[in-house]
Amino acid sequence: MDYSKLFEDYRIKVENSLDSLVTQKEPVSLYEPIRYVLDGGGKRIRPILTLFTCEALGAPPEPAFNAAIAIEVLHNFTLVHDDIMDNADTRRGRMTVHKKWDRDVAILSGDQLVGIAYNKLLKTNSLRIREIMDVFTNGILEVCEGQGLDKEFEFRKEVSIDEYLKMIEKKTSKLLETCTVIGALIADAGGEQINAVRNYAKNLGLAFQIQDDLLDIFADEKKFGKKTGGDIAEGKKTYLLLKAAELVTGKNDRESIKKILNKEPGIGEKDFILNIQRIYEEYGIFDESKKAIENFTLEADKSLELISTGGGREMLKWFSAMLLNRNY
Repeated sequence: MDYSKLFEDYRIKVENSLDSLVTQKEPVSLYEPIRYVLDGGGKRIRPILTLFTCEALGAPPEPAFNAAIAIEVLHNFTLVHDDIMDNADTRRGRMTVHKKWDRDVAILSGDQLVGIAYNKLLKTNSLRIREIMDVFTNGILEVCEGQGLDKEFEFRKEVSIDEYLKMIEKKTSKLLETCTVIGALIADAGGEQINAVRNYAKNLGLAFQIQDDLLDIFADEKKFGKKTGGDIAEGKKTYLLLKAAELVTGKNDRESIKKILNKEPGIGEKDFILNIQRIYEEYGIFDESKKAIENFTLEADKSLELISTGGGREMLKWFSAMLLNRNY
């Protein structure tokens, strides 16, 4: 099977559904920003992962479509509110909602996206809808806990790699777990297979977030759709920064790393960010991060051994390889 074509077919269906999702026009100050958010593009990884999981477990993907769209809407809610907290200027190459309109509009739009997501999820035709709702709701709770930890870490001078991994397990992995578990529930999978795709998504999420950390400073700004070094400018504790705190030995270079850890003035300057790029390359931080991404991806793929259909395993392995090789 041509999984690349299948991914693109699903992506087009997701885009078409999002385009027609919000028909309300008033109040304009609420629904215009919401349409702007949903029309913002993106990889649509989460809804497609939901559909892929359902199909990988031997069920037709169509019954999972409403849930897939609900998860994508929920994901966009998290982005709108994250952008407010990070005071980000751009998202996917466009102005963020709070910059294009204002903070209040962005907060309310994000709140409404949660309602729209639940409304779409409730249209899922499944005997296991109660379990699906529980998974979806727990996903929201843990994503918010992860974001809370992320913000706390910004004001801590020391954060361990283990603490960081626990944080991204909540902030990033949990929503991917929500995708795979809901896809599995709609496919009426048993407990063993549900646990397999849950573990797959957990490790995939860890790899995905470390890849995001790496792309934040090394990606092409136009492709990535966000300003290069945004995490550094915000003093975020990323995998690369915490590895640098462990491995960097030169006095001046350690001082530069400490400036980020302490959120000192000037860390958002272009020359400072270029210097951090040099440090990450010279001390092998870039290579260490790539190795971690590959290891978590391998762990994700190992989880799939419990899936009974060989075609299903190959489908999800293709998905993880696709994420591993992304450059934006």
